[in-house]
Amino acid sequence: MLVLDSHCDSPSQMVRARSFMENNVWGQVDFPKMKAGGVDAAFFALYNSPALTPDESTRYVLQMLSELYDQIDAAEGRVELAFNSEELLENKKRGLTSVLITMENGAPIQKSLSLLRMFYRMGVIGMTLTHNADNEICDSCAGQRRWGGLSPFGREVVAEMNRLGMLIDIAHCSDDTVRDCLELSKAPIVSTHSCCRAMASHRRNLSDELIKAISEKGGMVAINFYPRFLSDAFCTELDSCGLEDEADAIEAAFIADPRNPEKVKAWVDVQNRLLELDRPSYVDVVNHIEHVIDIAGIDYVGVGSDFDGIAVPPSGLENISCFPVLWEELRRRGYSEKDIEKVAGGNLLRVLKEVERVSKAL
Repeated sequence: MLVLDSHCDSPSQMVRARSFMENNVWGQVDFPKMKAGGVDAAFFALYNSPALTPDESTRYVLQMLSELYDQIDAAEGRVELAFNSEELLENKKRGLTSVLITMENGAPIQKSLSLLRMFYRMGVIGMTLTHNADNEICDSCAGQRRWGGLSPFGREVVAEMNRLGMLIDIAHCSDDTVRDCLELSKAPIVSTHSCCRAMASHRRNLSDELIKAISEKGGMVAINFYPRFLSDAFCTELDSCGLEDEADAIEAAFIADPRNPEKVKAWVDVQNRLLELDRPSYVDVVNHIEHVIDIAGIDYVGVGSDFDGIAVPPSGLENISCFPVLWEELRRRGYSEKDIEKVAGGNLLRVLKEVERVSKAL
C-alpha cells in the first residue's frame, strides 16, 4: 500500500532549526515519524504568507527550498526527492521515503510565467494557487473577491501548469476560483488539504457541489486534519478560550528567534495547553473522508494532514506516525483493503499520472 500525505508545511519548520533526521518531541512531521507511521511520501509545501511582499515571498521560498535540499542530503540516501509519479514508485520499491515539493500561495511567481517555470525546474511539481488573501492569480475564500475567480494572469497560470505537468491545488480558493479552474484546466485539479462544508461550516471547506464537480473532472479532495475545519463546536471552544491569538503571538516570537531556549519553551508550553482542549479525533477525520465517498465515490478522496501548519492536531492523530489509526478505522467501518489503498495514496497517484499524461499530450 502506498501511503501519501498530500500536504505538510514542513519546510517552514526546517528553517526554524528543526532537524528532520531526529524524532522531535514537538514536531508533527520528521523522517523517523514518517517511517514509523508507514508514510511512504509526503508533499512538503513551501508555504509563504500573504503578509509578505512579492519579493519577500520569493526570497523566503528560496530559503525554504535550499534548507529542504540540505536536509534531504543529510538523510544520506534514506529519503529522496521525487519529481514525478515514476520516481515516487521507484523510491517506494527501494524502501525509501519520498518528498515531493509543492508551493502554497503563488505570490512568489510575481506575475511571471518564467518564474513559475523556474520553480518547476527546481522541483516544485504543484502549487496551491493562493492562501488567505486574494493574489495576482485568483481570489481566496478569505479574500475580497478581487477578480471574481481567476484573474487574467491566473488563466495563463492554469494553462502553463497544465503544459508543465504541475498539480493545480485549489485549497484556500474561493468557490468561483474553483469553478474557473474546473472549466479551464485540461488536467484534473485537487484540493490537497480541505474538509467538507456540509459537516463543518468553515469557509475553507468545500461544498458538496464542488466536491462532486472536482470528482467528475477526475480530481480528488484530500481531507485536512485541522480541528477548526473538522468541527464547528471546536471553533466555538477555541474562539471562546482566547488561546489561539496567544499561541499565534508566541509562535511569531519563536519563528523570529528559533534557537532561543526561552522562545522554544514558551512555544512548547502553549502547545501543551492547546492539547488540553476538547479536540475532534481521528474518527472525525474519517467522517469527512466518508462524506466525500458518499458524495463522489471511493476514487476521489485522500488525506492531506496540514501537519506542521496547524496549531493543534486531532486527538489520536497528534503527528504523522499516527496514520495507521485511519486505516484501522476504515477497516472497522467495513472498507476493503483495496478501498483503503485508494484513500491512503492510490487516488492521488492516479491524479499525478493523469496530470503528467495531459502535459505530454499538450
